[in-house]
Amino acid sequence: MTNPAKNGVIYYEKMRVHTKITQSDLTPEEALAYLKEGNERFINNLRTNRNLLQQVNDTSEGQFPFAIILSCIDSRTSVELIFDQGLGDVFSARVAGNVVNEDILGSMEYAVKYAGSKLILVLGHTKCGAITSACSQIRDGNITHLLHKIKPAINQETVTPLDQRTGSNVSFVENVTTLNVKYAMQEIMERSDIILQLVNEGKIKLVGGIYNVESGEVTFYEA
Repeated sequence: MTNPAKNGVIYYEKMRVHTKITQSDLTPEEALAYLKEGNERFINNLRTNRNLLQQVNDTSEGQFPFAIILSCIDSRTSVELIFDQGLGDVFSARVAGNVVNEDILGSMEYAVKYAGSKLILVLGHTKCGAITSACSQIRDGNITHLLHKIKPAINQETVTPLDQRTGSNVSFVENVTTLNVKYAMQEIMERSDIILQLVNEGKIKLVGGIYNVESGEVTFYEA
């Protein structure tokens, strides 16, 4: 059921935080469905009715997130908002270009092995500054090392002519954005025995996605 619209936003019934039991009973497929349903609410200007202060109290003794999401630092890609999630629902790991490193992998391993999360999502987005900069071969300070992690995705893009492979080419940047997400997923499986085993056993799911900064919609890619 929904409540009457307030300020143009339709609110769903109040949502409680996840508990150890609800998290344990959740399947990886249901965890993914939660994100898909949340994004559907977001793009339709619907919102779950949450008492955030109550959720602060409810999560004060522990947290039971159902997913960990690796996303970009872009200010438009707050995963709690675009998936309509509350306090304690998801782990959020953010780095420019949603690239993978040892700290990110360790965080993911902790989330799925020790904290009980059932889903890993690698989330890229359109019009990504990091991807655009990497495509333009920007080099500056520590940014150089960060953007180098996007180079494998650039190399995997083989459809764009050499003279058009720049950050000003929208289609090239879009192709690299998708390939960067898929490459990150591949890296996770190759560099983490913990995650690989849990995925193979069906205990967790690894998926990718692209958030459209113009529509708010997320397109998902299954591993």
